[in-house]
Amino acid sequence: MNTTTSSHFVPPKRFEIYDPLNQIGTMWEESFKNNGGFYTPNSIIIPTNDKPNSLSEDGTEGTPHKFDQEASPSRHPDKTQRRLAQNREAARKSRLRKKAYVQQLETSRLKLIHLEQELDRARQQGFYASNRVDTNPLGFSDNMSSGIVAFEMEYEHWVKEQNRQIRELRTVLNGQVSDVDIHLLVDNAMKHYFQLFRMKSAAAKLDVFYIMSGMWKTSAERFFLWIGGFRPSELLKVLLPHFDPMMDQQVLDVCNLRQSCQQAEDAVSQGMEKLQHTLAESVAAGELGEGSYVPQITCAMERLEALVSFVNQADHLRHETLQQMHRILTTRQAARGLLALGEYFQRLRALSSSWETRQCQPT
Repeated sequence: MNTTTSSHFVPPKRFEIYDPLNQIGTMWEESFKNNGGFYTPNSIIIPTNDKPNSLSEDGTEGTPHKFDQEASPSRHPDKTQRRLAQNREAARKSRLRKKAYVQQLETSRLKLIHLEQELDRARQQGFYASNRVDTNPLGFSDNMSSGIVAFEMEYEHWVKEQNRQIRELRTVLNGQVSDVDIHLLVDNAMKHYFQLFRMKSAAAKLDVFYIMSGMWKTSAERFFLWIGGFRPSELLKVLLPHFDPMMDQQVLDVCNLRQSCQQAEDAVSQGMEKLQHTLAESVAAGELGEGSYVPQITCAMERLEALVSFVNQADHLRHETLQQMHRILTTRQAARGLLALGEYFQRLRALSSSWETRQCQPT
């Protein structure tokens, strides 16, 4: 019996690719681009077998059913499996990236909530209990503005960053590092001090007495306080031994700088004394037993506004002293000077910590 060969065309199959939902921006698109487009094979011609491979119910030879032909394996089963595996891997990476991004957002949200709670607690209590060892036993007034609370927090971060910079300076000065790298660290340390001056200027506008009293510093640092900070001329005296060896011109420039600092400090101090005298006269003015201090307080408030300018002048003098020292010294000398300055403040803070935690022992 003659058998004819017939062919059936099977339409191309489409493979479903996992498409993740809720894509954030375009962060997931790259993974799918790397995997190419959809796999669509050409139409496949499946010839029927010349020999009968099935029998009909009545025992006669028959042609395989069309659905059986469609269920037959593809010509490229390995390529299909690889494509499916790539799609599954891309979907898995997409889910992991989305999960990490959501976790990062949740962590940031919790940090923000914690910070807001700390600020609210500080406003209610009237003071900010910082984590430093030397806390203020007197506290602050109940109407202290949130700006001062923010300054306390910023200054705490500023001290931590200064400690990190001190470690870096100590490492590079003890190792074999080029002057270019040291110069970068010196610039960063200088900018860090300038940032503190800007922070103090903003806080002085909110509460100048707070900055003047130095309650944001430790007790030992307050002992050496001059108008809300260090006295430049005295600091040069402390740092001078760390600049050796120095050339004759450098020694002369440093001595002239110290003399100029002393003259400027005297001028600012005299202005402060005059302000104190004028302020005392304003408060004491008026008749005895009046019972009303409104005129005196109003006049004193107007004169107190000048106190903010004195704080800014003192910080400007400190700013200029650091810049002049940077100009006079070499890169490595400036690095040693900044290291000595940072360690000097660290030792004062350590002294405060030891004094506050001392044990009262009988002598």
